[in-house]
Amino acid sequence: MDPNRAGPVVLDTLSKACSQQADVLKPAEQQLHHWETQPGFYSILATIFCKHEIDVNVRWLAALYCKNGVERYWRKTAPNAMSEEEKSAIRKQLLSNFNEPVPQVALQVAVLVAKVARVDCPRNWPELIPTMLEAVRCDDQLIQERALLVLHHVTKTLASRRLPSDKKVFESLTHEVFGFILNLWNSNLAHFLQLASVHDEGMSTALDRCSLVLKILRKQIGYGFRDLETHPDSVSFLRSLFPHLEAMLDCRRSLWGHHAIVDKCEHVIVTQTKVLLDILEMHASSFVSFLKTTLEFVVRYNFTEKGLLFERFAVNCFNVMKAILFSDTYKLSKNTQIESSSAVSTEAQKILTEFFTFDTLSEICRRLVTQYFLLTTDDLTTWDADPEDFCQDEGGDSYKYSLRPCTEVLFLTIFKAFRLSLTPVLLELVRFIQAPCDPEDFATVLKKDAVYNAIGLAAFDLFDEIDFDQWYTTSLLQELQVKDVNYRIVRKRVIWLVGQWVGVKMSVSLRPSLYEAIISLLDKQEDLAVRLEAAACLKTTIDDFEFKTDQLLPYVEPLFHLLFELLKEVRECDTKMHVLHVFSFVIERMGREIRPYTAALVEYLPLLWQESSHHNMLRCSILTTLIHLVQSFGSACTNFYDFLIPVIELSTDITQDPHVYLMEDGLDLWLITLHYSPTVTENLLKLFTNIPPVLDLGTENLRVCLKLIEAYLLLCPQEFMQLYSSILAVSLSSMITNLQTDGQLLVLRVIELVFKVFPTEGPQVFSCFLPAMWKNLVDDEDSTPVISLYLCLFARILLQHRDFLWSFLEKTASDTSKSFNQLLSLLLDTWLDKIDSVTQPDRRKVIAMAVASLLTTNSSTMLERFPTIINLCVEVLHDVCRPGDLQSQIDMVFFSSLVITDDEIVEVESREELEHDKRKRMLARKDPVHTVSLKDYVMSQLKQCQQAHGQAVFGRLMDQVDPDILSQLQQFSV
Repeated sequence: MDPNRAGPVVLDTLSKACSQQADVLKPAEQQLHHWETQPGFYSILATIFCKHEIDVNVRWLAALYCKNGVERYWRKTAPNAMSEEEKSAIRKQLLSNFNEPVPQVALQVAVLVAKVARVDCPRNWPELIPTMLEAVRCDDQLIQERALLVLHHVTKTLASRRLPSDKKVFESLTHEVFGFILNLWNSNLAHFLQLASVHDEGMSTALDRCSLVLKILRKQIGYGFRDLETHPDSVSFLRSLFPHLEAMLDCRRSLWGHHAIVDKCEHVIVTQTKVLLDILEMHASSFVSFLKTTLEFVVRYNFTEKGLLFERFAVNCFNVMKAILFSDTYKLSKNTQIESSSAVSTEAQKILTEFFTFDTLSEICRRLVTQYFLLTTDDLTTWDADPEDFCQDEGGDSYKYSLRPCTEVLFLTIFKAFRLSLTPVLLELVRFIQAPCDPEDFATVLKKDAVYNAIGLAAFDLFDEIDFDQWYTTSLLQELQVKDVNYRIVRKRVIWLVGQWVGVKMSVSLRPSLYEAIISLLDKQEDLAVRLEAAACLKTTIDDFEFKTDQLLPYVEPLFHLLFELLKEVRECDTKMHVLHVFSFVIERMGREIRPYTAALVEYLPLLWQESSHHNMLRCSILTTLIHLVQSFGSACTNFYDFLIPVIELSTDITQDPHVYLMEDGLDLWLITLHYSPTVTENLLKLFTNIPPVLDLGTENLRVCLKLIEAYLLLCPQEFMQLYSSILAVSLSSMITNLQTDGQLLVLRVIELVFKVFPTEGPQVFSCFLPAMWKNLVDDEDSTPVISLYLCLFARILLQHRDFLWSFLEKTASDTSKSFNQLLSLLLDTWLDKIDSVTQPDRRKVIAMAVASLLTTNSSTMLERFPTIINLCVEVLHDVCRPGDLQSQIDMVFFSSLVITDDEIVEVESREELEHDKRKRMLARKDPVHTVSLKDYVMSQLKQCQQAHGQAVFGRLMDQVDPDILSQLQQFSV
């Protein structure tokens, strides 16, 4: 684009893009989108937003488009990357625009500068830092403010880079400017405090400058120094941090009523506490001298009568204390090798020991439990208005931002660190509130809830201190029976408490009474939050190692009914997911015993599936539930094929958007359905068309897809191969060349299964793959697991379809300079040389049988290798016979017969097993490995060899065999 000619056109288009009229706006946006890849477009945008006389909306939009363009096209490797000339022009414009009068445009420009700096600074943009620092030191307040804004965003960007050279750049920037920025912080904060003391109107602007400067200091002190102690400015900043925090907290109190200023004041205070958190994370060793001051500050403002000042401040203070107690730097280590580190740990432990006296610990523990654990008015209002939202579990990193999980994490950290001191304090709190209280005494109800919360959180640490069985039977069960509306708080907390202790220290004999209590709490007349907690307790109970099916069985019917009613009643997807998880656990643990009680659930799931069309995570939970239902119903799962098959089809269809979320669970459901299905249906067979596209996506789902193919081969081999044999051969043959060893083995096992199921047709189906397999087999000198499987596949072809192998060798001979006999010799030598790489006894037996089958051929190849053939057969005979009992004449693998006898068939059929396992067993009954005795087969082949060649020739052949091998062979012939 020519700036002189295209500039006015771009400006006019931007003006139209700011229009409120759709017929003007949309064409303008389309034109701007068309220009995004045009050379010169972004330099024109930079010229536009730097001209302050242009309308502010147009300039803001120009800066926004330019920022997005830099994100996409600035890097040299990007498609349609900007030219160096255009980038140079944009950089010059940016350096000349530190006097932007409009804050909104200034913010966009600052972010734009940071994005360019991330790629170009300092190598391709050495002018940025000197120009920026000069502007920061300027006496003009507007220029300085805009430069500080740019410096803030550049600082954030450069601090995030982790390469050593990038760290050096940021450290250099920090050392050059930190002292000046610190002076700005001190002077601006003093100015704000002075204005705040008289409630001057300029407070807001002054506070904004304080906040901006503090954000720069936070990143620079965190990432710009290797050792804080060696830099006086950084130490000075840390020393002044606590007086400044106290001054800001006092100022916040005095400004009560100025809501906007108070909010900004709180923002600055929170940023100051974030500085402490950053230093503890990145410079813990340098912070030891400030530990006592920090802990005193946290205790003074959070565990005294000053109480909870505001939530975000308390959260950060609690996280500061947790970080100190949790820090590995401050813990004494038996394996400390670095002397300085050991000195830091020793000093830190001394400070912590002196500070955390029993009185201090006791006060912190009591206030955490009786003040911060208490349900607030807002909590109770949420409970009444939206109990499902109230019951949402805050997990993950919520302790970093939310007061309740933060308080609980701090309590656990302190309790684990000082368990011996705090256990008596906690037990004393329990004694005061252990007995049922008056439901009208709301304060006591809330305190009981808080103390029980603490006992549940510390369950593992209180194992030896509390007789939970006695407490449960004498007190907790009684409290669950108090049905007053106020007492719902206690009922919910008690059943949660039991869930915390059930896997820690609760006798199995008490489980029936717990199931009865859960049934009572799941009743529709009960509070919804209590019902949800009871469902969660049930899940925890049945997920325990000591769970016993027979104990739950008498209660399954009412539990299932009540859970189903709860599932229908709740509205939030997350809540439905939690209830479905409980269903899944019950179904999984009860197995087939659950069948009589699932009719209503099976009828409801299709409706729930339809309702959750926009909630894929809930659909994942439905898929999980279906998996457990299919496992429980076994072969009767065909009763809900009408729902199962469409669900599987949608979940595994890559043309449908939900497949991104549902694919993994959908494939698992598909596989388990095939494993349990007694027969195949047309729709179930058609599902296979989803597999090839899934395989084309990559190897993420390769294993389960191949298992699905195996399941189809066993379930409906004729129908499956008739429809999909060509697709299967092409997919597997093309795929195997791009896989690592593990993936190749998975594919080859599928091909091996095809050869087992179709001894004659199987090799023909994969005839396109055999040349590559042959080449790898004869060319590879190493003995890898893949080569071992190649050996077995060719052995099966020889054993089960010799004519096909002969024709293959003849065709290969015509394509090469070698004869048929040479290729046969090469194949036989490969078997003989690499048999030791085959470790599975059944595969060794296949190779031995294939090699032994050549004894009856009138071939010079066999005659020349007769002794080696006999040697291999005897070696494998030892592998598949019972060690030390050659007279048994039974092919064994680890004392388990390879030859399946009638007695074993009866024994297996008397046990319950998957339909899939039955099909595998039926296939094994047709496999030569399991139907032919290797000893009998070898002896029969030797006898036929003797008849074919005559006694004289046969005698000379036997004379070539090692006498020791002959002796062993004779033992097998007895």
